[in-house]
Amino acid sequence: MYRNNTCGALRITDSNKEVVLSGWVHKSRDKGFVVWVDLRDRYGITQLVFDQERTSAQLLEKARSLGRESVIRVKGQVIERASKNPNIPTGEIEVLVSELTLLNESLLPPFTIEDETDGGEDIRMKYRYLDIRRNPVKENLVFRHKVSMEVRKYLSNQGFIDVETPYLIKSTPEGARDFLVPSRMNEGQFYALPQSPQTFKQLLMVGGMDKYFQIVKCFRDEDLRADRQPEFTQIDCEMAFVEQEDILNTFEGLTRHLLKEIKGVEVDTFPRITFDDAMKRYGNDKPDIRFGMEFGELNKVAQHKGFNVFNSAELVVGIAVPGAATYTRKEIDALIDWVKRPQVGAKGMVYVKCNEDGSFKSSVDKFYAQEDLANWAKETGAKAGDLICVLSGEVNKTRAQLSALRMELAERLGLRNPDEFAPLWVIDFPLLEHDEETGHYHAMHHPFTSPKPGQLELLDTDPGAVKANAYDLVLNGNEIGGGSIRIHDKETQAIMFKHLGFTEEEAKNQFGFLMDAFQYGAPPHGGIAFGLDRLVAILGGQETIRDFIAFPKNNSGRDVMIDAPATIDSEQLKELHLKLDL
Repeated sequence: MYRNNTCGALRITDSNKEVVLSGWVHKSRDKGFVVWVDLRDRYGITQLVFDQERTSAQLLEKARSLGRESVIRVKGQVIERASKNPNIPTGEIEVLVSELTLLNESLLPPFTIEDETDGGEDIRMKYRYLDIRRNPVKENLVFRHKVSMEVRKYLSNQGFIDVETPYLIKSTPEGARDFLVPSRMNEGQFYALPQSPQTFKQLLMVGGMDKYFQIVKCFRDEDLRADRQPEFTQIDCEMAFVEQEDILNTFEGLTRHLLKEIKGVEVDTFPRITFDDAMKRYGNDKPDIRFGMEFGELNKVAQHKGFNVFNSAELVVGIAVPGAATYTRKEIDALIDWVKRPQVGAKGMVYVKCNEDGSFKSSVDKFYAQEDLANWAKETGAKAGDLICVLSGEVNKTRAQLSALRMELAERLGLRNPDEFAPLWVIDFPLLEHDEETGHYHAMHHPFTSPKPGQLELLDTDPGAVKANAYDLVLNGNEIGGGSIRIHDKETQAIMFKHLGFTEEEAKNQFGFLMDAFQYGAPPHGGIAFGLDRLVAILGGQETIRDFIAFPKNNSGRDVMIDAPATIDSEQLKELHLKLDL
């Protein structure tokens, strides 16, 4: 037997017990007359002791020769430690070793396997199998497992059925680029890896499954960032015979369940905000509402006062930064430089200090009287001691710039507490987005999203005004889930395809299987998909999903551990009827 206990299990009540343990050599300490070895496995650390009074010279010498991360098996007796360690659960005991077997010797690791390691991210990704031995990574993966299990438990108890859908599917236009897989048996033809199981879950509703879910891999060939990977995991869900309210209530329930079971947090309310209000009040459609700094639009009180920068702007908008009137000129200049970075793109920033005595000091004092600045304070909700930051320009760009500044200031001021959770629903999204370059409209979510009841006719007269029967669930400034009520009849779906620029032939070629299915009694249905990676990261108090994925890709989409993607040999290309044109 390799073990009858794990390295995290033994306690003082196990004293005098004969045990067999196996694991990795975490570290060792040699005092000459005694050698201590910390033995580690997934469950914890147990201290082993070899001393010259109770250990043979041969066994003591063998213990001295053990290198870090070597795999060993030991047999021995549990005894009370003379010098106890209150920082670990096994800190009251140690194992006096009578037998030691070296199962596998290890090379010297390229970085230390400790909570605080000396390894940079690149080297840890290359040796990810070593990085997983570290507690922070191991605990993140265990945490992900707990979240997944609670999701399965909740949905199963609600009558959802876990159904697998194919990975080798047909390429369809869904927004991002597809990953393509050549077919050896069908020359010149390709499968695509699914961006989501969208059409399959709708077909399951046609098939009468009623409540479907799947924790499923999805694939999108798009540029990467901290919270995006080319392959990611969704909690994919669909329900039949439901309206929007049914879905919102069901998945509020899931979110409440996760917050309570995983974090011990009770959330009473899930506020709802329309897309238009979210953009007006926060500058984006996934606002973090753990803190204030809502936008105040200043056109009426800031324009036509002789300041041409504001007079020529579509939008003048500001936020009140709590307690920041104490910022020095150097600190404010640093903020101005921050918003002028290419990633933000503002041309500058106007500021107003709201002094404790009720007066105002502004960077544009020569254009505005104290009464004008008081009106700015009123519109932004600024109080004495606050700093008003104002940007101006084209509406959408300026809102995005101020949103970025709002989040940056909240980070600097410590207002984004990872132990506080503030969910909300964003509803009433536009059905279509207008592409200024092509002049065409495309689906804001996907082509199967239903318009709000009674708005279908607007597609012919004012397509940009049509609202979608769609919703996003936002948690702490991150979209964790999104979905919609689907179109479930062939005629409405055909109208939608037409307005998205599909010819009848193109629609049939791409989605004929779905249109055909709708002719056989498709029920009203809708659903939602949660990003599991992102949800787990937020519940874990972080925003980088890579830390919660066992084997992630880097920012170039590469797996540096296995060196993928990689070239393939000419014989494989020939089998697939492919030629490279590089």
